[in-house]
Amino acid sequence: MKSTDFAIRIVRLYQYLTSQKNEYVLSKQILRCGTNPGAMVREAVNAESGVDFVHKLGISQKEIGETQYWLEILHRTDYITLIEHDSLYKDAEELMKMIRSSILTKKKNLKGDK
Repeated sequence: MKSTDFAIRIVRLYQYLTSQKNEYVLSKQILRCGTNPGAMVREAVNAESGVDFVHKLGISQKEIGETQYWLEILHRTDYITLIEHDSLYKDAEELMKMIRSSILTKKKNLKGDK
């Protein structure tokens, strides 16, 4: 699952930041928001309703946006290289597009059910 693979990359980034860069504040932020989208996607799969599904994916979308923010900060403060930033940012963008598409499709289907 793409969201799980992304979370694993974020965990590895956290490990790198803490062990190699001795960075403990920003790394905690990106660990929290970067691993949460996968958990929210998993919760959405088991949602109680269509509205709950959209809500869980909406939270996931917000967390990805926050992750992108922390990636920008980490890059602009020289904790990660441009290549590292771009690779993770690209994955976040792809995940964001997939989640947005799922949200829009589900909302369209919910309107059709009325």
